[in-house]
Amino acid sequence: MSIKRKICVVITARPSYSRVKTALAAIQSHPDLELQLVVAASALLDRYGSVVNQIEKDGFRINEKVFMVLEGENPTSMAKTTGMGVMELATTFLNLAPDIVVTIADRYETIATAIAGAYMNIPVAHIQGGEVTGSIDEKVRHSVTKLADIHLVASQDAFERVVRLGEDPEMVFNTGCPSIDLAYEIMQNPGASFNPMEKYTGVGKSLDLKGGYIVVMQHPVTTEYRESRDHIEQTLRAAASVKLPVLWFWPNVDAGADGTSAGIRSFRENHDTSHFHFYKNMAPHDFLTLLYRSKCLIGNSSVGIRECAFLGVPVVNVGSRQAGRMRGHNVLDVDYLESDICDAIKKQVSHGLFESSRIYGNGKAGEKIADVLSECQLKIAKKITY
Repeated sequence: MSIKRKICVVITARPSYSRVKTALAAIQSHPDLELQLVVAASALLDRYGSVVNQIEKDGFRINEKVFMVLEGENPTSMAKTTGMGVMELATTFLNLAPDIVVTIADRYETIATAIAGAYMNIPVAHIQGGEVTGSIDEKVRHSVTKLADIHLVASQDAFERVVRLGEDPEMVFNTGCPSIDLAYEIMQNPGASFNPMEKYTGVGKSLDLKGGYIVVMQHPVTTEYRESRDHIEQTLRAAASVKLPVLWFWPNVDAGADGTSAGIRSFRENHDTSHFHFYKNMAPHDFLTLLYRSKCLIGNSSVGIRECAFLGVPVVNVGSRQAGRMRGHNVLDVDYLESDICDAIKKQVSHGLFESSRIYGNGKAGEKIADVLSECQLKIAKKITY
């Protein structure tokens, strides 16, 4: 009987869970793998939409919880949180003794996971490497690529870029993005609509969504954190002018989050937001179902670039946070200017669904990731290849 490989997946933020949910399920059910699940950082904090209850409800056992977020929502707190994460995750990996550590995307907690794993001589697998983005995410993503040993990229473009960064092509695998697996399930079986006000409560009056609605999710940009309040106010005013219900989701815990949150609260107190409803978090399937039925997504979340491209949902992408990232025809880019955002919303709302784009996968990424992790060579020494 062969010994199962222990795969330690670290989830550090609300969006990370939906990014890897199908991979977690595939790892858990794989005959040659044992799933170790670590939930850390803002994924544990209720104010940013803790996902712990949802993870457990979906049938996953959490092996460790790592509290590592330093309050402040500024560059200093981000740097210190990263350092604290290295310390705490090193202890976690010592206790769990995994064969592979899996880290996701480009958040600052992600690099803490990669540093701890690399220095402890544990092979590091990186999901969603090789992509181009705005803000400090660009530095973090490519730094994690150099720390990682196994690269589970989401597109052919990303595959080629990771190889150009000097990584061994035999250790780079184009699996697609696991979040597209959930979008695929939604498209195949949209299911019955649900009332988000009843299921998730949130803040705001009960809204009638039968005539259509828009969704807003805008995060602060860490390299522009001083302007975060002005940025969100431009979007708030634009959304308020739309004669449709607005479902608004709370921002991530990044530098500038205080300005973003303060801007939302102030606007809510001083303007008519009777057609707004605010949420912290939703189960991944519910959130994508809500998006699929919406008229448009506004903001700067990567869900507009990834899942919405596959679903064909119209997107108004605001600002620089997703600069350079591959996008489908569903995305209309605008700057932080109320009038431009308004014009873009009107155009996208009137368009309807776009044709589905497969640039980030075909809906089978979770299974592919589990297969790669069960079969790939385990090594920690590497050299740049050309």
